[in-house]
Amino acid sequence: MPYMTNGKRDYKKQQAYDGKPSVKKDRAARNKARREMEREGKVSKGDGKEVDHKKPLSKGGSTSRSNLRVRSASSNRSFARTKNGSMK
Repeated sequence: MPYMTNGKRDYKKQQAYDGKPSVKKDRAARNKARREMEREGKVSKGDGKEVDHKKPLSKGGSTSRSNLRVRSASSNRSFARTKNGSMK
């Protein structure tokens, strides 16, 4: 995370990071995807499931229905990692 230093969270940097237009745009896209899946009845609030983008937004993915899937929170948050702990 960009607002982590020496393994500790720097809340001042986090607030500045979270307010960037690009971060807001991605958050809005994720919320849109969640609402779309809620309308279809695939997920509901508090069910422990998350809407996953097959191709992540950070890697050029979109919020189109063909790029979305429902996964458990634990499987959605587990990614392949390199030796230093960063994502592959």
